[in-house]
Amino acid sequence: MEELIQKGNLAKTAALSLSSVSADTKRDALMYVADSLIKNTDYILNENNKDLEAAKANGMSPGLIDRLTLNKERIETIAQGIRQIAELPDPIGEVVSQWQRPNGLLISEVRVPLGVCGIIYEARPNVTADAAALCLKSGNACILRCGKEAHKSSMAITNVFRDAIKSVGLSEDCVALVEDTSRDSAVALMKLNDYLDVIIPRGGAGLIRSVVENATVPAIETGTGNCHVYVDADANLQMAKEIVLNAKTSRPSVCNAEEKLLVHKDVAESFLPDMLSALLKKNVEIVGDSKVCEIFPAATPATEDDWATEYLDLKIAVKVVSSVDEAINHINKYNSRHSEAIVTEDAENAQKFLDSIDAAAVYVNASTRFTDGFEFGFGAEIGISTQKLHARGPMGLKALTSTKYVIRGNGQIR
Repeated sequence: MEELIQKGNLAKTAALSLSSVSADTKRDALMYVADSLIKNTDYILNENNKDLEAAKANGMSPGLIDRLTLNKERIETIAQGIRQIAELPDPIGEVVSQWQRPNGLLISEVRVPLGVCGIIYEARPNVTADAAALCLKSGNACILRCGKEAHKSSMAITNVFRDAIKSVGLSEDCVALVEDTSRDSAVALMKLNDYLDVIIPRGGAGLIRSVVENATVPAIETGTGNCHVYVDADANLQMAKEIVLNAKTSRPSVCNAEEKLLVHKDVAESFLPDMLSALLKKNVEIVGDSKVCEIFPAATPATEDDWATEYLDLKIAVKVVSSVDEAINHINKYNSRHSEAIVTEDAENAQKFLDSIDAAAVYVNASTRFTDGFEFGFGAEIGISTQKLHARGPMGLKALTSTKYVIRGNGQIR
């Protein structure tokens, strides 16, 4: 597509210049971007309202509308995240390792940018700012492609970002947003090998599957979040209640929200009635296994599909298990390798859970909602990787770099 080729050429040129920009210049540019987003709040919210009106008219679900929605507080949070990114140590030029060979060659492994990153995402305009800021700080240009539902909001953020970095002397082409929101543009971006060095999807299972199946550009697979909280026999039940309520109801539309609750049989009858009543008061739909339905008649029977489903909504599936081993086996069978939590005072069971669960983030006595670049101190994340190659978990600055070897000699020949 002509638009993508044009943006690809501009991005490659911008990436080459950005790779040698000083850490101080990138920091100052991002600070100015953050200030500019705050100053342009009314403009951004006006464009976001247009997206929201269209989304509601088209029957978008409440969970997705929540992801699409911006307000003054969310823009301030985005700006705060960009400032945090700006203040982080610059990864570019970091010497990862260094050694000298017997022949006198000094070999250094040095961190470098990936180059041009393609980011495909859905109805989440905050990703526009997060991705652009992380790419800029790590010395990468980026081509962003959002879903049509968030296009006006994302274009507003992109315009503010481009104007801000241009005003401090950087190329505005370090950041570009694809204007064509058709499926064809997404597929074409996945195959833009001459211009992109990597492509990263950030969205639901359908988008991620499409990238995995269609991309010829090297892809980093981010994942869905079928996240579990397991309440062990030796759990502090009041702590468990607070963790479950937070993990399920604080923001159910995001990938680090709890979707499944597992409870040890020894505490099920004492814990579940109060716990599930509290969830009902938060309008959470409850499905469960036969034991759960026996203990709490307001629950309806769970199907086999429920155990593997990421709801992204006010719904939870609940199961009673006989041991920590059964909980681990169930989680490893059905989870999406995202975030899993155990609530327990038993140090041995906690360690067994940490050692045995296959996931990017594993928690003891804390909510899964902390799997987030901002909460991990990264400022933001480009996505949460559930694969095991190159990067795993919330992807911050270092996940957007590669390395090269720098060799210094004094005339050695082989």
